[in-house]
Amino acid sequence: MFVKTFGSAIHGVDAITITVEVNWNAQGKEYCIVGLADAAIKESLQRVESAIKSLGFEMPRTRILINLAPADIRKSGTAFDLPIAIGILAASEQIEIQESFQQFIMMGELSLDGALRPIRGALPIAMASAQQGFKGFILPEMNAREAALVQQISCYGMLHLKDVISFILSNGCTQQPIQLDLQHEFLQTEQQSGIDFADVKGQENIKRALEIAASGGHNVILIGPPGAGKTMLAKRLPSILPPLTMEEALESTKIHSVAGKHAENASLITQRPFRNPHHSISDIALVGGGSTPQPGEISLAHHGVLFLDELPEFKRSVLEVMRQPMEERKVTISRAKTTVDFPAAFMLVASMNPCPCGFYNHPEKTCSCPPGSVSKYLNRISGPLLDRIDLHVEVTPVGFSSLSADNRSESSGLIRQRVIMAREIQIDRFRKTPGIHNNAQMGPAVLKKICCLDEASQQLLKKAMQRLNLSARAYDRILKVSRTIADLSASHSIQLEHVAEAIQYRSLDREGWGS
Repeated sequence: MFVKTFGSAIHGVDAITITVEVNWNAQGKEYCIVGLADAAIKESLQRVESAIKSLGFEMPRTRILINLAPADIRKSGTAFDLPIAIGILAASEQIEIQESFQQFIMMGELSLDGALRPIRGALPIAMASAQQGFKGFILPEMNAREAALVQQISCYGMLHLKDVISFILSNGCTQQPIQLDLQHEFLQTEQQSGIDFADVKGQENIKRALEIAASGGHNVILIGPPGAGKTMLAKRLPSILPPLTMEEALESTKIHSVAGKHAENASLITQRPFRNPHHSISDIALVGGGSTPQPGEISLAHHGVLFLDELPEFKRSVLEVMRQPMEERKVTISRAKTTVDFPAAFMLVASMNPCPCGFYNHPEKTCSCPPGSVSKYLNRISGPLLDRIDLHVEVTPVGFSSLSADNRSESSGLIRQRVIMAREIQIDRFRKTPGIHNNAQMGPAVLKKICCLDEASQQLLKKAMQRLNLSARAYDRILKVSRTIADLSASHSIQLEHVAEAIQYRSLDREGWGS
């Protein structure tokens, strides 16, 4: 007997419907899976056989041919166990699948006793299935809340293979679909984490720089000695970013689901991601890839923050692969037979010591590095990468008087209100400009139109370029940051003081810095 069930394969952050065709033939004894299946899928027959027998059914001792169509798309993972098991039972006429179940997607890994284990990519599978007109999605219960975010398809969470069989035999009468109010789920879980800028003593100038970075979506690098508070400040940056929109939350959830980073029984990601990879990370782990392409850290930081602590300690090859994704806000992974795109619209926040010993330019301690080592240390970071970082901020140690003061600093909530106001100005400004959502994303043509300077500001910028030996690449960055500072002041035009403040955030562009 010939039977079709339906599953789904992940391709990038999207899903492709896969038809699982099972053909049972009384002649022959071999089992065979075709359709570019990986080793995990081919091993599924062992898991399926054990699960079927645990329920009192029989695994046919005849020829079974299983085709995963379309056959030219590579499939991977263990989530095809469930549609294969149901297909085998139906093809061997041990159960009967009603015609209505031809409109159902089934996915789930089977344990040897028939229990269903969680899968990756439940949300993109549900989205793709709904778009293609499927009526229902049967999947492990631990992924059901995630899939139920798609309200155009009925999602049924199951604990065991026997539950799926009972559901099919009863024509869907044994269980009701998961009901989830998407708007309520979004508002209920939208909470700020416990970290707050109010916990940071002193460092008001650094907080101001991070407020500017958050307002315009600018990349920022913090340079300072050990213990000055660089990491503490960076970890609090997400607390002042604007809240995720519904569309951004769904995009972030899709990526984490595909990567297997989404918590079990969780639904929607409503906090902006903060990724903090170790400096020993490989280039594939950072940007994504592998034989079956998976999202990397820059994609997991989509709509959030990627924090690279001790930037010069990262391998140069790892840092260089970020250059193109930082500009295009996506990363393209190409293989011999496939190409996938992963979104990567993140804010880069990096921190570093000014020298190997960490005390170059320290107000009290003396640098013990030999001559030339400071420049050699800074040269671990390429010029093209620094060119994509808008704010270079020097972090100085906090004095005893600031640390021991009882007064509480400004909270993240107050700073966040100003950031949201500045972002709303930018959203309105770029409403008719596709692909641009904040000041950091402006190209040369838009920059020339938006960032017009008066005569006094032009002269100040000219003198700064000459006297501080700023490089030419700093010019556009200063204009973008000036526009953001003006937005924070609710100023229609860029004023002299806005340009002056932006100039001071180009420390590493000064000729001779660190020499």
